[in-house]
Amino acid sequence: INVNMGRHLDGGKVPANIKQTITNTLTAVSGQKPILIKSRKAVSNFKLREGMPSSAMVTMRRERMWYFLDRLINLATPRIRDFRGLSDKSFDKSGNYSMGLTEQGVFPEIDMAHVTFTHGMNINIVFSNSSPEKSRFVLEELGFPFRKPEKKN
Repeated sequence: INVNMGRHLDGGKVPANIKQTITNTLTAVSGQKPILIKSRKAVSNFKLREGMPSSAMVTMRRERMWYFLDRLINLATPRIRDFRGLSDKSFDKSGNYSMGLTEQGVFPEIDMAHVTFTHGMNINIVFSNSSPEKSRFVLEELGFPFRKPEKKN
């Protein structure tokens, strides 16, 4: 899970309360503390200097990963507004699947009454030794709600 903080830059720094909110969100959703990723390059247009925190990331494996996937499939995706299914075009050539959520409130652990701002997150599901077809089959068997292909008349 990855949350970018670039849009929250204020004068070249991410405010402490925003960093804390993102860290608390990722901790609640994943069950472990995220690491802050620092920028590798300076980008003057974004007022970003090398070494400044630019995103927060959590890597989950084993039991926590299965627990998170279960909550993502059964609790979070049904709560997405105007949800019509996940895109099946988000597989890369190695069979990894990437998806994005526009707000953190789809997870039941997050109480939106106490949230000062909303942020999205990128979720990457990485497979080893796979292809897009095999990965899609595995995710369908796990219960991922992919969009049904539209029938043309």
